[in-house]
Amino acid sequence: MRRSDLKDARDVTRVGRAARHGADHETAGPRERAFLVGLWCRSRRRSGAKAALTAGAQAARDSALTSASVASGAKATSKAPAIPEFDAEESLAELRALAGSAGAEVIGEILQRRDRPDPATLIGAGKLEEIAGAAASMDADLLLFDHDLSPSQQRNIEKIAKRRVIDRTQLILDIFARHARTREGQLQVELAQLQYMLPRLAGRGIEMSQLGGGIGTRGPGETQLETDRRKIYRRIRHVEQQLENVRRIRAQQRQRRESAPVATVALVGYTNAGKSTLFNALTRAGVLASSKMFATLDPTIRAVALPSKRKVLLSDTVGFIRNLPHTLVSAFRATLEEVQRASLILQVSDASSRLSAEQDAQVELVLKELEVEKKPRLLVMNKVDLLDVEVAQALQAGALRDDATTLYVSAVEGTGLSTLLERIDAKIDEDRVSRVHLRVPQKEGKMLAMLAARARIYSRKYKDGAVELEAEAPESVVRKVRDFVIG
Repeated sequence: MRRSDLKDARDVTRVGRAARHGADHETAGPRERAFLVGLWCRSRRRSGAKAALTAGAQAARDSALTSASVASGAKATSKAPAIPEFDAEESLAELRALAGSAGAEVIGEILQRRDRPDPATLIGAGKLEEIAGAAASMDADLLLFDHDLSPSQQRNIEKIAKRRVIDRTQLILDIFARHARTREGQLQVELAQLQYMLPRLAGRGIEMSQLGGGIGTRGPGETQLETDRRKIYRRIRHVEQQLENVRRIRAQQRQRRESAPVATVALVGYTNAGKSTLFNALTRAGVLASSKMFATLDPTIRAVALPSKRKVLLSDTVGFIRNLPHTLVSAFRATLEEVQRASLILQVSDASSRLSAEQDAQVELVLKELEVEKKPRLLVMNKVDLLDVEVAQALQAGALRDDATTLYVSAVEGTGLSTLLERIDAKIDEDRVSRVHLRVPQKEGKMLAMLAARARIYSRKYKDGAVELEAEAPESVVRKVRDFVIG
């Protein structure tokens, strides 16, 4: 079924039940007061849907539509339904959610519409004066821009607004820094922050242009700016070496895992699509599931038993977002290697969001950058419990059905999880299952216990001190009981 069937119904959701998809953990201490600034260029609307997406996103969207048409047996045409795109209010709402995840208190916001961005201040001198006055009257600590700022734009805005200015990329980096728990995650975030900081050193204050006087720390005539750049480059090399060590250790761990016939299934999707909640529902791992964006940074791997009694390793990964900074994709490549080596990808999407198709197009961009877009994949439409009542009833009645590539589930209520496990079971090639007829002596208690735990038993007969079994078992189990195979 195509996503367009849900387009109108997704606009109405049960907001009161949304909190059940994760418990927020408020940060201690005073929260910074943030004033949000959004920019929406009219030329973007006039140029149509294709200009709204980057060239890569448009290609990803076309690819996704073509794949969906082929999978459903439909003929791909140019009249495919348009994917809803982020409008100005929704983009600002996403910035509001990001600010909350960063621990900020949003005290005001403003959205400017103009033909094109101003090269000096992004929003123009007149609007900047207005925003500076509004921020001052509200005693804002910082300005958050829903846009990437060039180093010169950031300096010009700070000079007039007399407040700290943070753009979208820097805000995401700060959220990542807050949520990273493992040493690997902290190193990855630090590397991305250092790479972001390098082009923004120039002009950060008069001290940057003064000759340094530290003994043994600077070369002759070296400015403070050059010294800081040299220190950052040195730190970048050090962090990259440490991440290389982490990558090597992870590769060794993966090699040990791959020595056994256990497949890996990776969860990917837009941030706050419910990946961690689904991960907990399938594995009972108890990892943090929060409605805040990027609550999961550090990868978690747990074993899951499939209906065939085979086991797979399920990997929870960092969520994606539109305009995800390239430095973050590069820095988190060690973590995302789990996606590259996975046998199956579960792409989790928020079924209750009007923009789920656009969000999936952004996920497709990252998967293409990781060169995994052709891997076997299942689209898991999560949060069906938040759909409009009529749509939920249609889903229960079978009017909206799962198809070969798409399943509808609710990780919170457990709806569709058994079907999801069966579909995963059918798509995994590792440790294939086969039907065998066995005759096992009753004294082989350990062997019988293993078969009961790791095989499907269809019939059992006791005869002459032995147990005759008709069973379906993975190849790894069949090898252990080969001496007892009959017929």
